[in-house]
Amino acid sequence: MDELEFRRHADAAIEDLKKSLIRAEEDIDMEVEENAGALHVGFDDPPGKFVITPNAPVQQIWISARVSSFKLDWSPGVQDFVLSKTGERLKILVGRLIGEQLGEGVELS
Repeated sequence: MDELEFRRHADAAIEDLKKSLIRAEEDIDMEVEENAGALHVGFDDPPGKFVITPNAPVQQIWISARVSSFKLDWSPGVQDFVLSKTGERLKILVGRLIGEQLGEGVELS
């Protein structure tokens, strides 16, 4: 995959995730902001911040959340960014991490 193709996939995935997170803000106590192509998700109680950003040189989407980092690769088979260790897709992983942060089940649509 060349850099342009990665950018198309990453931009679409981040935009789709952003829309889901903004919809979820109505029901979940969090704040979603986009800054320079990265998504920042902030929590007041308990305090925390997630950063979700594309990393073009390695063609991954990186997530910094809950004192860990997660590196997702593009999977042509599922047409999504996937965490190879668990097989979780981007939205599923972010939903799980938000749920762990807040101590409740979260599913992003």
